[in-house]
Amino acid sequence: MSDARIRRGSTSRLSPPRRKSGTKVTSRRGGRTLKRQSFADRVISAIPVSETTMQRMATWGIVGAVIVAAVGGAGYFGLPGMMRMEFAQAAAHAGFEVDKVEVRGVERMDELQVYNIALGQVDRSMVNVDLPKLRGDLMKLGWVKDARVSRRLPDTLVVDIVERQPVAVWQHGGNLALIDVTGAVLQPVSQQTMPDLPLVVGPSANLQTANLGKLMDAAPALKPMLAGATWVGDRRWDLRFQSGETLSLPEGEKPASAALLNFARLDGVNHLLGRGIVRFDMRDPSKFVLRLPKDRGPKPEEKTETKAAEAASKDGEV
Repeated sequence: MSDARIRRGSTSRLSPPRRKSGTKVTSRRGGRTLKRQSFADRVISAIPVSETTMQRMATWGIVGAVIVAAVGGAGYFGLPGMMRMEFAQAAAHAGFEVDKVEVRGVERMDELQVYNIALGQVDRSMVNVDLPKLRGDLMKLGWVKDARVSRRLPDTLVVDIVERQPVAVWQHGGNLALIDVTGAVLQPVSQQTMPDLPLVVGPSANLQTANLGKLMDAAPALKPMLAGATWVGDRRWDLRFQSGETLSLPEGEKPASAALLNFARLDGVNHLLGRGIVRFDMRDPSKFVLRLPKDRGPKPEEKTETKAAEAASKDGEV
């Protein structure tokens, strides 16, 4: 028998055996063995999620990490691009390849430029057609104000073009070019092929075309007679009429508009245009100067008309 015995008639017991280091402290209550919880166990037990749910969340987290790693590895090795290329080639072999281009909205520009851009792609598979890039290339053409490109399966690209409207011919540096109201250069032209449009002359004159249009709208009777205009010193206009005369306007939008309206009224009363006068100078609001050719002086009837013009302008000088 063991030396650890309970002596009869005695209330004392032998001391319990010592615990080995590192063992968990347990206690018995009601016949059950209770273990003391660690700090991590207490934290986990405080979370309002069941242990089963936490195990599922951990499992899905591991699965997600594996999927992300797989996708990242595939992207690193170029597998999606290779798959796309294989799919594009298969689609092309099946007949889904750019073979036709339908161009709409073109009236003045050369359609060949549109065809060259649409059919000039290296990869002509309908799957790989880069529509935004194709539209960007079309927008670089001078005539194109807007463009829209779409696919029509199995083999057609549809290109809708909105053309710019030419309003004048710009002469600068010895060159001639069609321009629209914003001053955008549409295409070069020659003197032999010049359209029946006003000629604007001078550096940056193309950028003032919209202002010139507003100015002429203020005098609609003179607008059909305008042959051209020169933007002088980047500050004012010299207007040239089809009958050969030049009208020098003052600086500023409002002074120029007022001078043109006054000139239109004088011409309506005295028929100034078509009388052989070289220049009408209205740069000074207080003066209305008429310049005649050097080889002749004013005839009696011209003097009468000049006096009438001076009276109409209230303060004139010839």
